[in-house]
Amino acid sequence: MPRGLDHIVHAVRDLDAAAALYESLGFTVGARNKHSWGTHNRIIQFDGVFIELLTLAEPGKLGDDGFSKLFGAYTGDYLKRGEGLALLILESHDARADEKDFRAAGIAASDGLRFDREGKRPDGAPVKVAFSLAFAEDKSAPAIHFATCQQHYPENFWNPAFQNHANGVTGIAGVVVVADVPARHRDFLVSFSGASAARDKDDGFIIELPRGVIDVMTPSGFTGLFGVAPPDTTRGPRLAAIRFSGARAAGKQAACGALLLFESAR
Repeated sequence: MPRGLDHIVHAVRDLDAAAALYESLGFTVGARNKHSWGTHNRIIQFDGVFIELLTLAEPGKLGDDGFSKLFGAYTGDYLKRGEGLALLILESHDARADEKDFRAAGIAASDGLRFDREGKRPDGAPVKVAFSLAFAEDKSAPAIHFATCQQHYPENFWNPAFQNHANGVTGIAGVVVVADVPARHRDFLVSFSGASAARDKDDGFIIELPRGVIDVMTPSGFTGLFGVAPPDTTRGPRLAAIRFSGARAAGKQAACGALLLFESAR
């Protein structure tokens, strides 16, 4: 079954400064959340998909558990090289089934993980939220981590009050991956996404998902299309940009190592 976009992790060094930048661009940004393995986040939510601003705020809390390794240590290592879009996470209806699928395809990165925490409603009332994740790995793309995420209490996480943004953005239309040789990553991304196929284009390919698209292109194609330099692909492909839908005005904005692309409402 094809998996839609669930969330994109934007690794940043200064969480509150990054949140202020997103707020200056007209986004509603949630409060700071703290994880037991040392990362902190702030969330920008849309209908069915969100951006997770993430930083390693307390490295002393890193342990030997899966979340410490796959989120905490990875985020810390990523930030040593710079800020940017570090993880691509797709929706899951059954994370255990996804893990089995990934193992069968030879792309599983680890055992699945579950995380429970307390969240808060807009009125401050506490609620329980929980997620199960299955991880996949493209060995030739170490600068991007991949996972699927199953929400166990979606009614406690998704909230229309957090999805109203002053810039008019209503959702995420897709993500852009830059790769020196896009074809090398085609089979992995098709298996990871559960899509039936990828659609070719001049400088790469596009995978259409139930929510959003994954658009893979060359560095030169990225520059030609968006008019800016691509991210460094020395260590392999990079998750380079987020495309937003429904904005009141079209445009682009560099933000903490990522390119934000606004597509105006029609």
